[in-house]
Amino acid sequence: MSPKTVFVCQECGYESPKWMGQCICGQWNTMVEERPMKVKKSKAAGGGGEKSKPIPIQDVQSEHYHRMDTGIGELNRVLGGGLVRGSVVLISGEPGIGKSTLILQVAAAIANKDHGVLYVTGEESEEQIKLRADRIHAVSNKLMLFCETNIENILVAIENLEPDFLIVDSIQTVYSDEITSAPGTISQVRDCTNQIIRMAKTRNIPVFIIAHVTKSGELAGPRTMEHMVDAVLHFTGERNHEIRILRSYKNRYGTTSEIGAFEMNENGLSEFDNLSQSFLEGLDGVNEGSIATAVFEGSRAILLEVQALAVPANVGFARRTSIGIDASRLNMIIAVLEKKTGISLINYDIYINIVGGIKPEGTATDLAVAIAIYSSYKNIKLPSNRMIAFGEIGLTGELRPVQNAEKMIHESLRMGFDKIILPHKNYLKLKVDKDKIHGVTSIVEALRMIK
Repeated sequence: MSPKTVFVCQECGYESPKWMGQCICGQWNTMVEERPMKVKKSKAAGGGGEKSKPIPIQDVQSEHYHRMDTGIGELNRVLGGGLVRGSVVLISGEPGIGKSTLILQVAAAIANKDHGVLYVTGEESEEQIKLRADRIHAVSNKLMLFCETNIENILVAIENLEPDFLIVDSIQTVYSDEITSAPGTISQVRDCTNQIIRMAKTRNIPVFIIAHVTKSGELAGPRTMEHMVDAVLHFTGERNHEIRILRSYKNRYGTTSEIGAFEMNENGLSEFDNLSQSFLEGLDGVNEGSIATAVFEGSRAILLEVQALAVPANVGFARRTSIGIDASRLNMIIAVLEKKTGISLINYDIYINIVGGIKPEGTATDLAVAIAIYSSYKNIKLPSNRMIAFGEIGLTGELRPVQNAEKMIHESLRMGFDKIILPHKNYLKLKVDKDKIHGVTSIVEALRMIK
């Protein structure tokens, strides 16, 4: 009798005894036949050996994590100060965004400090990696390359070399002989990741794992993989822009609010010294539908340019297209504009763009988006290189305060803006000179200041 098999969804991990065209998660044709893994009874769970006992939390000895310098300041910032020994970091991003380039630069920087580095590649040959290393000057005698996809052979190589830092590129290409399914399937990815984590914790080796992304830009593989690792970093950016943003979505050893900024050039990825200036390079003169705004990412304030275009719709329903702004948030802002100002945008196509390819989080850009749309609709020219606006818009049209407003103001003044529009509640709490600052209570009051 053939061993029993199950059908596993490659999107959500749901298991079914029979094949289904559509999984319960709504995806079609994602069920793959796999042989279920045998669960080994762990000694820690009571299968023998010394049993663990509950202890009071005050008796637990907290240790200070020793961090390893990656040689790249922006990456250290995102990681919380550097690499923690024994930690496993998952890095994802679209193809060609610069994941392998960044990791190779980190590997060379660590190797140049007399640390052994093992770079396991399952997608590229040693020659391809050497060509990239020569181009970005990331060559070191301590950097070892290993072109292998079998996890058992990888673990043997780790035992023999005993590296101080491990890179796996990528986890979707690694497979185990004990599992019959193809590489990249949920069972393979989950088991191989578990073996790598076990090795990292027992040998106290920091590990970088590169992962693929789906067509929608999300991390490929089972969601449990994100829970297994210590940190999840995502690399974003537009192909037609040199700017790359590294954002942390999970970090057991630091904050998840930090971002790292890089610039892609012929020598690899370089760190940004003045991020705000790079996003505001196109702000010059007086334009309609263009205004600067401010957001706070991690420990820094960043200034951005918001562009809007409102044009009459030709046929059918009006389009709402946004780049860098959540589409649902844009629809809400448009609805508040129509309700509070009396304008009708139902027959207008609305296009919104955050220049530079960055996708800011939070609601601080609401006011700038509303002003830009209104300016384009009314053909009102704005002094975009002198005026900046930020604040959250409520459904009743009021402006709600945003966090870290004072730091945004300092950055705005440093960049030369002499008219800052922000919520009145933020204005009342300011401890700086208010000559160039204007606090407003509603979107209608803010729009009066640009007419």
